[in-house]
Amino acid sequence: MLYAACTTVGVIASKTPAKQAVPVALTRIERGRPCNTAVMAYSIARPKLEGNIAVGDDRQLGFAEFGDPQGRAIFWLHGTPGARRQIPAEARVYAEDNHIRLIGIDRPGIGASTPHQYENVLAFADDLRTVADTLGIDKMAVIGLSGGGPYTLGCAAALPDRVIAVGVLGGVAPTVGPEAISGGLMSLGSMVAPLLAVAGFPIRWAAVGFIRLLKPVAEPALYLYARVSPEGDRRLLVRPEFKAMFLDDLLNGSRKQMAAPFADVVVFARDWGFRLDQVKIPVRWWHGDRDHIVPFAHGEHVVTRLPDAELYTLPGESHLAGLGFAEEILRTMVELWDSIEKR
Repeated sequence: MLYAACTTVGVIASKTPAKQAVPVALTRIERGRPCNTAVMAYSIARPKLEGNIAVGDDRQLGFAEFGDPQGRAIFWLHGTPGARRQIPAEARVYAEDNHIRLIGIDRPGIGASTPHQYENVLAFADDLRTVADTLGIDKMAVIGLSGGGPYTLGCAAALPDRVIAVGVLGGVAPTVGPEAISGGLMSLGSMVAPLLAVAGFPIRWAAVGFIRLLKPVAEPALYLYARVSPEGDRRLLVRPEFKAMFLDDLLNGSRKQMAAPFADVVVFARDWGFRLDQVKIPVRWWHGDRDHIVPFAHGEHVVTRLPDAELYTLPGESHLAGLGFAEEILRTMVELWDSIEKR
């Protein structure tokens, strides 16, 4: 499928239900600006709405909207690393065709979001509540990929009156406390987290410099990464529409800052601020059984500790598998939402 050329639609303020309009702190958008087409063979459509929302006196979060502006709201929380546009083209098209308001959020320190170190995973939920209020959203579902998984569960625990259901794609598991499990890439992350907490600034700027150097050769670098990745991820990374999405998200999100991945590692290595049995709403979890980043056993471990959860095994797939099942995942979440409303 050939996707639309890069275009931008105007930015508007939304209204909360039965309330006066809430002002939205939005960044200026440059109309018609191409999105990194110099480094990709495919163009990928820009978001319908993109900007910043104030979440405190001196902080803001970037967001990007796709799909139907009047549809049901589903927040899509990016992986580590990642940014607000890390949403597959297939998910964007499905959202448009099925009345879903699909919203990506930059975590602090990436894209248009102010750098900030959360005390724990749970603290992110307050920011998401503010974003939802500002965008006029009452009820919502939340989906998180990989590093977005812990934040998704945190939102489910903190906002059970507003979050209908959540989906997790190969999510990170707790590394400390009574629900901890070892192994996977977070074993290394837990070792370096104390260093990142005290010496993260120069490391973050070095990462930004590296991305800038990488930009002219981003496409061949992605192919190189694909060659050394497990077969499941390799199949996905070389698909033109996924390549376009990854490069657009990476180069757009990290062109000025790259603090978020390091902040994620620091907070994942701490107590998350909630227990898994506090997540009372339905959880649907997709995980490749050959995941080399977050082992499949971690998904099994978390799901067995959640009160209302189902595990969907993706045979032969690795860490990025969930992105390739975006339509199925969105369909499952909408059907689950429907079934909950009928109870």
